[in-house]
Amino acid sequence: MADAETDRVGERPACSKVSESLAEPLAGTAASAKTWLCIEQPGPYGPDALVESHFDRKIGAELARRAAGSGVRIQLIRRPGRHADDHSSLGERQIFVAHTRPGRTWLVAGRIADPSQLLSFDFGALGAGVVPSFGRPDPRTLLLVCTNGRRDVCCALRGRPIAQQLARRFGDQVWETTHTGGHRFAPTAVLLPVGYLYGRLDPPFAERLLTEAAAGRMVPQRCRGRSTWSPAGQVAELAVRDVMGECGVDAVVVDEEEYDEPAWRVRVSLNGHARPDVRGSWWVDGRVETLQPERRTSCAKAPVVPTANVATSVARCDMS
Repeated sequence: MADAETDRVGERPACSKVSESLAEPLAGTAASAKTWLCIEQPGPYGPDALVESHFDRKIGAELARRAAGSGVRIQLIRRPGRHADDHSSLGERQIFVAHTRPGRTWLVAGRIADPSQLLSFDFGALGAGVVPSFGRPDPRTLLLVCTNGRRDVCCALRGRPIAQQLARRFGDQVWETTHTGGHRFAPTAVLLPVGYLYGRLDPPFAERLLTEAAAGRMVPQRCRGRSTWSPAGQVAELAVRDVMGECGVDAVVVDEEEYDEPAWRVRVSLNGHARPDVRGSWWVDGRVETLQPERRTSCAKAPVVPTANVATSVARCDMS
């Protein structure tokens, strides 16, 4: 993929190139979701893909209604490659459900013939981490690369080549997906079931994510956060990992959050999955900061002055 293809969109610099040139922070920008429901749907996607694609619009709208407030995020997925705009019957479609809480992660996979079968899912239970009776446990790690060009062209131009290259090595562990937030950080992707989101990917780095995940480790570089947590919690987890050098995927848990806008404080624990020398609790102080100059957060939007959650200090909790 040549940089010239993605440096500009029309007459303007691409939003992802501007964000990268300004070193905009990645931490704390991950979508928030306890559980991810991934539904195979080939073909083109509109900006709101669940109701603007070849997926049944009425079922999509009802699924979105049921997922609202449940902690479940719904993604359409498709196999990397060309996406013909045809309406041929898919037959059975692949479904993945993943829960992200540390120490309680799971991924189940199954196939359905009729999308209406998804209406039998208990979204409240899924969001709480209850393993559904649907499908079978899947021990693998999936990488979903955002390629929703109708939401933002950067995702398509920068994400699709990476998804195609990775799929040649990792097969159906790699999927294209709909919007995961943060167009300006494209190429972006989410690892499931752990729920870590990443930005500014390149093929070697994305391969590293899958390789490290198979060994039970996360990669802190270019990480936007774990979807399990709030934006402040995501920043706090990554700040503690940076200070302590701990990469065990289930080693860090967000315990408590306090807010006095624009400041916040988060208590983070390194548990029994962490190295013995770093176990314990830590306070992370931070704040919401305004970023200058203004910039487009999406190629299709007008420039704005964005904000970012930034950690200002990390200190071990008083153990006395």
